[in-house]
Amino acid sequence: MSRELNIQGLGVSEGIKLGKAFVYSPVRLEDVKDRKTDAPDMEAGLLHTAKTQCLADLDALVARANDILGEEKAVILKGQVSMLNDPSFFPPMEQLIHKEKWTAETAVRMVTLQTASIFESMPSEYIRERAADVRDVGSRLLSYVRGRQGSQLSDIQEEVIIVADDLSPSDTVQLDKRYVLGFVTRIGGKTSHTAILANSLGIAAILGAGNGIEQIKDGDMLAIDGAAGVCIVNPDTKTIEDTREKMRLQEESRQQLLAYADKAAVTADGFKVEIAANIGTPDEALGLLGTGAEAVGLYRTEFLFMSRSSMPDEETQFQAYKSAAKAMQGCPVIIRTLDIGGDKELPYLELPHELNPFLGYRAIRLCLDRPNLLVTQLRAILRASAYGNLKVMFPMISGLEEWRKAKGIFEEVREQLRLEGIPMAEKIEVGIMIEIPSAALQADRFAKEVDFFSIGTNDLVQYTLAVDRMNEKVSYLYDYFHPAVIRLIKQVIDASDRYGKWTGMCGSMAGDPLAAPLLMGLGLHEWSMSPSAIQKIKRQIINLNRSECKELAERILDMDTPAEVRAALEAYQT
Repeated sequence: MSRELNIQGLGVSEGIKLGKAFVYSPVRLEDVKDRKTDAPDMEAGLLHTAKTQCLADLDALVARANDILGEEKAVILKGQVSMLNDPSFFPPMEQLIHKEKWTAETAVRMVTLQTASIFESMPSEYIRERAADVRDVGSRLLSYVRGRQGSQLSDIQEEVIIVADDLSPSDTVQLDKRYVLGFVTRIGGKTSHTAILANSLGIAAILGAGNGIEQIKDGDMLAIDGAAGVCIVNPDTKTIEDTREKMRLQEESRQQLLAYADKAAVTADGFKVEIAANIGTPDEALGLLGTGAEAVGLYRTEFLFMSRSSMPDEETQFQAYKSAAKAMQGCPVIIRTLDIGGDKELPYLELPHELNPFLGYRAIRLCLDRPNLLVTQLRAILRASAYGNLKVMFPMISGLEEWRKAKGIFEEVREQLRLEGIPMAEKIEVGIMIEIPSAALQADRFAKEVDFFSIGTNDLVQYTLAVDRMNEKVSYLYDYFHPAVIRLIKQVIDASDRYGKWTGMCGSMAGDPLAAPLLMGLGLHEWSMSPSAIQKIKRQIINLNRSECKELAERILDMDTPAEVRAALEAYQT
């Protein structure tokens, strides 16, 4: 047996698995050689036939995605259908065949790679990763030009861990969870469609593992940890035994955690908090109550905008928000208005290129500058409020002027709908995200006017500490246990308490069990997190004593460094 090899990647979907490697090598555009043809009409006919087969293939995959993942994520594949029909994609291939006398294979390669390179040159990480979708549809088209069927992933009939240079969204949709234990890819990031789909399917996934995967051969034994991002190739006997023990403990823990789904999040001394979930699509709200979620603390509406080639109209948005409201059966659903910009761009909005987009034209700033965006979304939300308990939250608020202007538009839209006789809820809470230090520092002023706060720790940490968490050179400084961040959180919660309002948290800190005693001691009212973290946090809260947590929080507020804070929390856990 080969020597044990440890490969590190980016863990994007939890799970510890042990299984044989299935090395997946699809058609590679880069392997196509440039060739001319003496029969351009025949090559053009071959290309058209391939397009017809490819569209039929994609239609079947869209139907499968609808069944497995829901309509929102099937839009990813519908986008590939649009790409095939795009006048800037397929017709140039025909022109290369007729005018330049290139073969169909060469034409597909040239246009696909050129189009992908345009996406890859964009400053936004999200847009850059859409290049994978372009390559995906080009590779599929090429496979039919060559007279071959598409991916064989759907034919897997035994338990395997897939190893690939990359897995496209259409590849991922074909994965059968009965047989595919997980996958490891050379490239990929947390914002890629593949990562999103992997989480939806619940398949353990490690992306961006680098060139080390080239040493993996078909049939090699793999041990993967999807949370830690570790892949061990040909593990020795002890590693196999350890992995099996971890799998057993993981399953045991999962079974034990299920008991907490129906329990209220009440501390040992009787203090109750609300546990909510972060979602990105209405489909994610289906079945959410069964996980133990009591609300949706953050509905990220940008996915509805990012998964299409044009702006969703009022009716499209209304149906999405209505679906989420009905799925939660009267439990609260906080809908965040469009939070686009930074690393999330919409090509059809034609946003200007910025040197520092995270500090620029984004979120509420964009929507106040282009009020039609906000008016359309608020109309859809207010209409959907007739079907459930919806709340509205404005992101990226930095000052009272922005809040008052946004709230004013909300009131105008509500009055207009009332005049039109359109049903909606009588009372809808309206709040803001606290993710900019200036808003946290003025929390006492905001608390007089808003209905609630929701602390977005991901951005609050970034802006408070001036740290780009995607920059590996400084990411070590990114820490929500920094005393400055903790003091801002305390200031916001105190302000809401003073004026009879409430504060929630929808950043990743809310789903961290280590942070739970601190947040309890600071007085956080609502905790919103990934659904997979809900039962862990409930178990933690039920075992806490709030009065003790208050004492712990007071001690932590007097500490000087993140290391001291972590040490205190780790000691408290033990």
